[in-house]
Amino acid sequence: MNGFIRKLYKYRYYLLMLSPAVIYVLLFCYYPMAGVVMAFKKYNYAGGIWGSPWNGLDNFRFFFKSGQAWTVTRNTVLYNIAFIIVGTFFQVMVAVFLTEIRNKHFRKVSQSMMFLPYFVSWVMVGVIAFNLLSSDYGFINRFLTSIGAEKVMFYTKPSYWPVILIAFNVWKGIGYGSVMYLAAIMGIDVSIYEAASIDGANVFQRIFKVTIPSILPTIIILFLMAIGGIFRGNFDMFFNLVGSNGLLYNVSDVIDTLTMRALITNNDFGMSSAMGFYQSILCFITVLIANKLVSRYDKDYTLF
Repeated sequence: MNGFIRKLYKYRYYLLMLSPAVIYVLLFCYYPMAGVVMAFKKYNYAGGIWGSPWNGLDNFRFFFKSGQAWTVTRNTVLYNIAFIIVGTFFQVMVAVFLTEIRNKHFRKVSQSMMFLPYFVSWVMVGVIAFNLLSSDYGFINRFLTSIGAEKVMFYTKPSYWPVILIAFNVWKGIGYGSVMYLAAIMGIDVSIYEAASIDGANVFQRIFKVTIPSILPTIIILFLMAIGGIFRGNFDMFFNLVGSNGLLYNVSDVIDTLTMRALITNNDFGMSSAMGFYQSILCFITVLIANKLVSRYDKDYTLF
């Protein structure tokens, strides 16, 4: 105990510098977790969080009996798997291509242009999507009618939306997502590329034999971090692109959007909390399973 106190005193200035971040995490990440009790209560305004009566698992029972639990869970998982796989592929590809561009000015301009969509809000992306896909005013349908083709009713055809959502997600995140891979590539020893060139390796052989294997640890770590949120849908994206279009709910409704409607439309705090708790538990279990699987491949690539 005395040794622990001496260490606290010895590193007091470091601990003081760290304290704002610790306090922030405790207040905004851990303290709100106490509200999870709402998932097991029949919330009312008079009683508040702590004074409302307990109702056991009724909120979870209602959620699973509603018939929407499987649909939103399926959509959330499948979309996030697609976002991770397709997004990672294009982000790595962009990072590799940028490092192979010899013209520095063109490379900087290209990187900046690809980075720009990340700073565009999903509200604006929703407006862009509407101006592209609208049946009456959309650019695509205006072009189709100008060449004598029939209009495509995007907002009434659910089959188009998995591709549309994945495309917009990749477009918006490709620039920002490629930064980590670009940094990892820049950290590769140049002498390895020189040795590969001396051995007669062409550009594609250098990419697949040197670059990709060298950044594989970074890819795996970022993949694991993305896996942790596989049960969390990008609410901003789904809400702003699809909105309250009930015709598309079967292919676009995720846990986050259903939670929002339960809270706003039905004013059901208990069910909303139950869905959020269900989502968090699934995320936690997914991280543990993914980390365990990676540890069997190589323990150095795991998160913990």
